[in-house]
Amino acid sequence: MITARQSRAARALLGWTQETLADKARISLTALKRLESESGLAVYESTRDDVRRALESHGILFLSTDRGEGVMYVRNRPGNNGDG
Repeated sequence: MITARQSRAARALLGWTQETLADKARISLTALKRLESESGLAVYESTRDDVRRALESHGILFLSTDRGEGVMYVRNRPGNNGDG
């Protein structure tokens, strides 16, 4: 499951605005703002999946261990068109 912090960090790595990510994930800007909120607002799991897939298709890897979560940008990954 993608967290609010992971979404914001991934956007920062790609240099994307919320509007850009919402467009690439084909979700509403309001839904993305809910996902990225630290207020614990309810978000459909399908929305999280759409955001995760959009970011992964542009080179983002989601990291999760027992010590925490993070993101990493992988250049020249298959399917990553490099337009960051």
